[in-house]
Amino acid sequence: MEGYYMHLLPMLFHRKTRRSVIGVRQMIEADGLTKDYGDVTAVNGVSLCVAKGELFGLLGPNGSGKTTMIRMLTGQVRPTSGSARVMGLDVVKDPIRVRELVGIIPEQETPPSFLTAEEYLRFVARIRNLDRVDERCDHWFDLLEFREKRDVLCKDLSRGTRQKLMFAQAFLHEPRLALIDEPLINLDPIMQRTVKDFLRSYVRDGGTVFLSTHILEIAEEICDRIGIIHNGRLLHAGQVDDLTGSGRHLESFFLDLVRGDAGA
Repeated sequence: MEGYYMHLLPMLFHRKTRRSVIGVRQMIEADGLTKDYGDVTAVNGVSLCVAKGELFGLLGPNGSGKTTMIRMLTGQVRPTSGSARVMGLDVVKDPIRVRELVGIIPEQETPPSFLTAEEYLRFVARIRNLDRVDERCDHWFDLLEFREKRDVLCKDLSRGTRQKLMFAQAFLHEPRLALIDEPLINLDPIMQRTVKDFLRSYVRDGGTVFLSTHILEIAEEICDRIGIIHNGRLLHAGQVDDLTGSGRHLESFFLDLVRGDAGA
């Protein structure tokens, strides 16, 4: 079975709890998160916080540890050391509950090939025990402009349409927090603008976004705060306005940090 399909399945067998997350101000808290794969350290002692209502961007070159961070924060990968809480929940002790609450868009879009686009959204709605399923599906087919693809098998969808589908499933349950790996990959410029506008609106309405990207222009345009990761280490975390307000461009700041770290 395919990757994200398997990621959702544990929710079917999980006894849903009513543990409250009301009043949580720090939606993400990571303390010394480290992940080793054999002799390779993918993430090395990362500590960061993301407050409610922020759009936080984790920036880094390919292979810098961005995807591993998201997988640890969503309970898909167990850290070697360190700890993390998402919406007040320990990601190691309560990983399924974390995934029930948040929206997740993985880097590799993998809806199951044997379902149509609409069948997949209805499958997600069933797992999440959602009401108003027709209304929810129609909203996302219209917003992301792929209504004509609703009856097409996922295996026959273009990369861009599969990305739209994965975006729709992540927000189908109207989560308070979304963790998104490379959100605009495979989308054309018109749809990129639609997604960026949606994310800013989502945050204005009280949502929180943690996104990873290697495309600096995305972060500079829509993020409130950024973190820069390289070789698994967090080199910087701060407000985007602090950089642009001082006359610096994010690109030059990023390159100076990463090149300096590479040469250290």
